[in-house]
Amino acid sequence: MSHPLPRRAHQALVRLFAELQRRRSGGELVVGHHNRNHILPLGQPLAYLLGMDSGQIHAKFRVPVETVEVVPRLWPEAEVLHAVSSRVGEVPRCLADFGAWSVQAYLTGRALAEETPKGPIGSSRVSALAEFFARLVAVPCEVLPQIPADWPSNGNSTGFLHRLAHFTEERVYRANRPRFGQLFDALGVPCDAVPRFLRFWPELTPRPFALLHTDVHRANVVVTSLNESEQLAVIDWELALYGDPLHDLATHLVRMRYDETEHDLMVELWAEAMAKAGRADVTEGMGRDLRGYLDFEYVQSVFPDVMRAALALPHTPEATDFLHAAGRVCDALRRAWEPLRLPGEPIDESAAAEALYRWYEEDGVGGRNTSGRLFARPGGRSVGRWCESADQPRETSRRLRRVREREAAVEIEELLEGLERHGC
Repeated sequence: MSHPLPRRAHQALVRLFAELQRRRSGGELVVGHHNRNHILPLGQPLAYLLGMDSGQIHAKFRVPVETVEVVPRLWPEAEVLHAVSSRVGEVPRCLADFGAWSVQAYLTGRALAEETPKGPIGSSRVSALAEFFARLVAVPCEVLPQIPADWPSNGNSTGFLHRLAHFTEERVYRANRPRFGQLFDALGVPCDAVPRFLRFWPELTPRPFALLHTDVHRANVVVTSLNESEQLAVIDWELALYGDPLHDLATHLVRMRYDETEHDLMVELWAEAMAKAGRADVTEGMGRDLRGYLDFEYVQSVFPDVMRAALALPHTPEATDFLHAAGRVCDALRRAWEPLRLPGEPIDESAAAEALYRWYEEDGVGGRNTSGRLFARPGGRSVGRWCESADQPRETSRRLRRVREREAAVEIEELLEGLERHGC
């Protein structure tokens, strides 16, 4: 559908109506590690501007959230979606991209995490995901967004793994050590975890590079219906990379939490799907190197898992909150312990809960028991610190809301001025 408006005026109107729509109340709000998705109907004005048939069509108004940076980002998600939209099966279409946020078509269905949060997903679904990875490898390099000049060259699998490791060391561990270093130390995470890992994996077999999703897990796989049969669609492409396809397989195996049977089945079907697609070259050295990528995933995930567990503690945590966070932390430590060739065993949940409690107290957010009562320390002792006023979180929320409202007003005013300049 064409529009009589000048291009800039059309873009300004799209942004104006998208901004107004995403700030509406109602709808469904889905918040992940990287984005906040407000799921709403497009509304008739925006639908018309986007060339859609109906304003009742639902879309995701997708806004990045401030979070701890734990994995590299290579491209804007909208550019990746444009490259894969007709090549890897059903993926969300980017309807409008404003740089800081975007509007994407909403795929109707249920996330695999809702249907099967843990345990086996079934051999047919494992096979469908293996075929997805084969289609992903087949995406031509020429249609991908521009690759940075300093990115490891095609086939340099060792350089690719070292690039990932360097990011983890510098941007995840060292960048967050001022705040979390004492917690890492108390939990027994070695300060040389990444260099230690690299000593055990100095070289990998060269394999051709391809487009990678890097985050195919149960929450990012949507089960949709197609002609009375199901279809799996993969969403959330903001972490896509260009590199060794074995890395994509490894992140998938770790984050899907397959049981041993389906883990082995996925490895087998992945290799078969690649060979069937004429890409057996990406399976060279797989028997050895997959272990290296799995080990790296276990090692690098220690840092985000620890930080997320600490940051997820509620405003006034109880002893059970610290123990729950400690369970997540100890799970990450156990998985990384063998890849790091560390002696003995990682600390237990009681010691991890105590370490989290000390971090919580010293991080400047501890002890905010708004009733002024004592609350139990993980070890059974009590802490008698009076807290800040219970009104502070509410006032902070009000200030943030006022800031967002002012920002929205400025954006809308600028858009209207732009329309006036174009005589609209």
